[in-house]
Amino acid sequence: MSIEVRELTKSYKQQKALDAISFTTGSNHIIGFLGPNGAGKSTTMKILTGIIPVEQGSCKINGLDIQENPLPTKRSIGYLPESNPLYSDMYVQEILHFEARLHNLSNSAQRVQEVIALTGLQAEQHKRIGQLSKGFKQRVGLALAIIHDPEVLILDEPTTGLDPNQIIEIRTLIQQLSTNKTVFLSTHIMQEVEVLCQEIIIIHKGQIKDHFLSVDREDKYPGLHMEDIFVKLTNS
Repeated sequence: MSIEVRELTKSYKQQKALDAISFTTGSNHIIGFLGPNGAGKSTTMKILTGIIPVEQGSCKINGLDIQENPLPTKRSIGYLPESNPLYSDMYVQEILHFEARLHNLSNSAQRVQEVIALTGLQAEQHKRIGQLSKGFKQRVGLALAIIHDPEVLILDEPTTGLDPNQIIEIRTLIQQLSTNKTVFLSTHIMQEVEVLCQEIIIIHKGQIKDHFLSVDREDKYPGLHMEDIFVKLTNS
């Protein structure tokens, strides 16, 4: 359940968003993908999910190349974009059944109830999405991302804009999901990285600045917190 990126390059006109980046993640890890705004995080995630085509290089999810096997690769991915686009007039149960039908799930009714329980949406399942708090909207977004039980979750800043209690709830949910999935998430919250991530990748100006395991952090950066490491690698 690993993610493998090789020499991935992407340009927008004259601006190079990704400059031949390469990395391979572990399986069943929560991987923090860190970098300043404009570093290339969202571009990488959109390429990994097949939303943006590969320009140069390659991306593999569980050994499947996104270019050579687009549909099987996408089936193994769950994606929560930063904007979390939801149909505000739909009910929670309704949108989950809609998503289950899109994935052609044979046990859709059972799976919807499983996902509602897993994401803590029982009390909200009969409400319109427009009536929900941002924290519960994020839960709906995560429920949609996992409805087809993907092996890899790609989450673009899943706790942005949430209050402290909501952040703790979403972090706990991500930890639960990671027991049998690889979770690749971007965040600007360094405390979140310290709490959640077993693996850290830092990108700056479209280049990978470092990639290390959390257990190796103290040996590699003695005495430094994640915020210090982030500043050290991206302050140029």
